[in-house]
This record gives sequence, C-alpha cells and structure tokens, in this order.
Amino acid sequence: MKKSLIKIYTLLMIPVAGLILNGCTGEFEEMNVDPNNPTSISPALLLPNAIQVSVDRYWGHSSRFQRLNIDAAMCWMQHLARNIYINVEGDSYEIPLTVSSGTWDALYNDALVNFESVQRLSGQGGEFENRNYYGVALVMKAFTFSYMTDVFGPIPYSEALKGTAENPINSPKYDSMEDIYAGLMEDLRLANESLNADGPAISGDILFDGDVMRWKKFANSLRLKLANHQAAQKPAESQAVMAEILEDPSTYPVFTSNEDFAQLMHVDVIGSRNKMFDVFSTRSDWNISQTLINELLELDDERITVYAQPLADGSYAGLPNGLTDAAAGNYAASVIGTKFLDPTAPSILMSYAELLFIEAEAALDGDIDGDPAALLEEAIAASFDQHDLEMPSDYMARIGEVNKETIMTQKWLALFGQGVEAWTEYRRTGFPVFPPPNPDAVFYNEGVLPTRLEYPTSEYSLNKAALDEGLRLLGGEDTMRTPLWWVED
Repeated sequence: MKKSLIKIYTLLMIPVAGLILNGCTGEFEEMNVDPNNPTSISPALLLPNAIQVSVDRYWGHSSRFQRLNIDAAMCWMQHLARNIYINVEGDSYEIPLTVSSGTWDALYNDALVNFESVQRLSGQGGEFENRNYYGVALVMKAFTFSYMTDVFGPIPYSEALKGTAENPINSPKYDSMEDIYAGLMEDLRLANESLNADGPAISGDILFDGDVMRWKKFANSLRLKLANHQAAQKPAESQAVMAEILEDPSTYPVFTSNEDFAQLMHVDVIGSRNKMFDVFSTRSDWNISQTLINELLELDDERITVYAQPLADGSYAGLPNGLTDAAAGNYAASVIGTKFLDPTAPSILMSYAELLFIEAEAALDGDIDGDPAALLEEAIAASFDQHDLEMPSDYMARIGEVNKETIMTQKWLALFGQGVEAWTEYRRTGFPVFPPPNPDAVFYNEGVLPTRLEYPTSEYSLNKAALDEGLRLLGGEDTMRTPLWWVED
C-alpha cells in the first residue's frame, strides 16, 4: 500500500513540476539580463566622450608625442616656436610616428565609432529614435572626418566604421578627398534637415548643452567652410552650396555672433580641463614665434596682449622657429598668453570670425556676391571682439590693399590656437608668406614645411591592399611633402 501511495504522489508531482518549469522559463530571459552590462548604450552616454576626443585631438591633447596641434601645426604655422627638443617634436619639420598613429587611432576608435553608434541608435527605427541626436552625430562625423582627410589626404571613409555591421568590413577601402568632401557636405545638408529646435530634447551634449539651433548653425557654417576649401577644384559645386546657404538664412542658419559659434567650454576637473592648460602649465618648452610677434608689432595689434605675455620690461619678443636647443637658449622670448593657461578656457572648433573670413575670401574669388573689404573688416572686428578687444578705427588702413594675401594673413592671425586649420589654409592657398628661416635654424623633411601626415604604420600591416589604393589616390608618396587635393594652383 505504501508503494502505491508513493507512485500516485510521484505521478501527481510530474505535471506540477512541469508547470513550475514552464513558469520559470517564461521569465528566464528577463532574469538573465545583467543590469551592469547592458546590451546597448543610449546616445546620451556615448556622445560626451566622443565629442571630448574629437575636440581634444583638434585643439590640444595632453599626451606627449601625440600633440598634433601644439607640437606640430602651431609651430609649423609659426604661432609657437620650441626652445627645446626641436629635433623630435615638430618645430624642425620632424615629428614622432605617434603623432600620426595617436591621431588616427583616437579619432577612429574613440570618436567616430561612437558617433556612428549614436547615428544608428537614433535613426529611423532605432532603439532610441531621435532626429536631433541623429543630426548631431552627422555634424560631428563630418567635422571629424574633414579634420582627418585634411591632415592625411585619402582615408577610409565610405567603408569605415563597419567592423560590427551585419556584413562586417575589416579592411575598409580608401576614398579620395574629392569623394569624402562630397559625402561630408551631403551629410551636413541632411543634418540641417534633421535638426529641429522644436523636436525631441537631447542630453549628453557637452558642446552646446542641448541647444539644437546652435547645432544647425554649426552644420551650415562647417558646410560653407568645406565648400570654400574645395572651391578651386570644384568651383560650380562650391558656389551652388554657398548660394544655397547664404541666400536662405531661415532654412540654413549660420553663426551670427561670438555668442553662438562652436567651442567646447571646459571645467576645472581633471580630464575635463582645457588641454592647453594641461600642457603649458606643466612644461615650458614653447615660446611665441618671432614671426607672429613681429607681425602683431608691425600692425600695433592689441591681440598681442592676449596671445603672448610680455617680458619683464613690458616688451614683447618672439623666438625664431627651427633653432637648435643651444641657439634657442640665447633668446628671451614671450610665452603664451594667460587666457590659454586658464583650465576653463574654451577649445575652439570653428569661430564666427573664421566664418566671416571664409565669406571675405569667397567674395574676393567671385564665389559669392559681396564686398571683400567690408567682409574682411567684419571678420577682423569679430576676431578682436572674440578676445574682448575693440578693433582700432584705422586698422584697415594699416593692412593696406585687400587681396588674397591680406585676407589669408589676417585669417592666420585670427586662427591663433587653431593651428591645424591655419595649417590647412596655408597649404591650400600658400598664405601667409613666412620670412626666410633664421640662419641658425635646422629643418628636416628636405626643408619642406609639411604638407600632410604620413599614414600610421598599422595601416601597412593591417590594411596594406587598401592603403596601396589610397596612395594611388593621393597621387604621390606617403611622405610629408606630397600636396593634397584642394591645393590652389
């Protein structure tokens, strides 16, 4: 009898156990999700670091042997000059390979990959669908890719960032600068359409604090800049883009003052400070270039008080570029101004003055309607105002005839701090004209001011076939002497 009861009890328990198991497996997936390791991350969490990386790599960056703007571009553009280590850190036209690899790796892996994720997640049908995140991602991708192609030339673009796609591409092809520029300007047009000040809110925006109208202005101002860069090579297309934007400001708003241009405001917290502060407050390897000081003194230009600190006697003096360490020791020269030593000072991506200089050049070249002299005067006034100064009433008389050299020399003065963009404009136009080198200066790279950066060595080992096609598109050897596509004849 006992055995029979046990058998009946066992038979009754089997369906009950089945019910329990079915009930558990119904919630098993939900229970198995680790809240500390989410399967997707919202755009609000991806955006801040991606923006920070792009800005830092453009404006400063604090890691030694990777500082493209400070060690290389600002010295090549004779905004700064090195007083020590000149033979390995830029001023002598020789840079460590880590400047190239650090810029390439950080922008692709830490910035662009995350902008691509923001775009995918916020696009139509995405997990966090939001037209304004989508537009922001397009703008920052365009800024970052334009920075990279202006530095290297042809780069992976159309097939880049697809390593985790449904059909992954791990050896992306190189695209020509012409094709990249066309793609970026189309992306910026789409960004302007997507961005809507009355649309959904965004967070994690460390650049404009969620102000979508400022993102629209940045998109259209950047599109104008790229159109101007390529104008000598594609005049009809560039003129069409400029006309579309400038003739319809309600649809295509641009920067209108020093209150709305693109700059990252920093806070005095480790990791979030102005990178120039991080570098210049801990090292004394740089002085202001003699070329810049002499130009400002000749024009009696008050911006010298912002860009440089006076010597003990109240005067300003610069250091010639390219001097050996021993020769540099014979000079007493001004160091960078205190404005740039403030940990909360902004990192500038594109200023209102820069936009006006673009318009002045475009008017001079006949690409847009307008008075080049009037636009140049506005641009210079905006540069003074950017530094809380007032442009002297006779300043235009001091600079003389308004021509290409005048416009680009004044733009060079205004771009202090933005060495990479000043370098782009010098390579593109040939201005300003720099003085002959100091007799004690020593320059490498066959004495040629660098025209680009060499590709990182990782591309030779990991993406060689695509790189070979990139070199064909470059039209020259992988050296710092090969000119880039937008160079004017």
